[in-house]
Amino acid sequence: MNTLFLITARGQSKGVPRKNLRQIAGISLLAFKAISALRSKYCSRLILSTDDPEIEQEGRKYGADVPFTRPAELATDAASSFDVIRHAMDWLEANSPVQYDAIMLLEPSAPFATSTDFDNAVELMMKHDASAVIGVRKTEVHSTYVAPLDGGGRITELIDKVTDLNYLRRQDMRDEYTANGALYLFKWNLFKKHHTMYADGPNSYGYVMDRYHSIEIDEPIDLQWAEFLVEKGLIDLTPWK
Repeated sequence: MNTLFLITARGQSKGVPRKNLRQIAGISLLAFKAISALRSKYCSRLILSTDDPEIEQEGRKYGADVPFTRPAELATDAASSFDVIRHAMDWLEANSPVQYDAIMLLEPSAPFATSTDFDNAVELMMKHDASAVIGVRKTEVHSTYVAPLDGGGRITELIDKVTDLNYLRRQDMRDEYTANGALYLFKWNLFKKHHTMYADGPNSYGYVMDRYHSIEIDEPIDLQWAEFLVEKGLIDLTPWK
């Protein structure tokens, strides 16, 4: 399967300034994704979409191709990631004769996906002829115990949910999963037709990762947590060495 690996990394970010260039154990978040991508046996081409010269330089350092500069209007907080993907697709269709079967979208904010994860996700797609394979992790809290507060701050809805299910033992509840941001693999034609990777639920699969490799860097404390996991040996950096 001819797969385009696409890293999206804009220059600015709210929660962690210059996040994509921040480092864990001396490796930038961008570098984690680029190294893993290029070590995947299914990476036909690795492209970096960015608006930032320093990020572009970092990407090239780790082997990413940067054939275009992302337009400024696609590098704001309001810009849709779907528009960023479509921009890269349109550029490739206009400037390259190569046709791709699928795109592996990679966001540096979830750095710990390995090349093996990418290989497994592609093989899962090929096994099921899936429209999409999304990285997921098991949730720590079951949705039975999650509900909004009402306008007055009451937990009425939460109590109603728990009361309705008070006969169900915790160990009898099915595991639940949420997207972890580590990888988004989807068919080229699916996205081109629907402008989203979420258009074919019955033929979309979750690629399950453990909680540590699913960490996402959204706030400064997340960087400290990631450093701690590395220091304690809960994240092995061998795949990036």
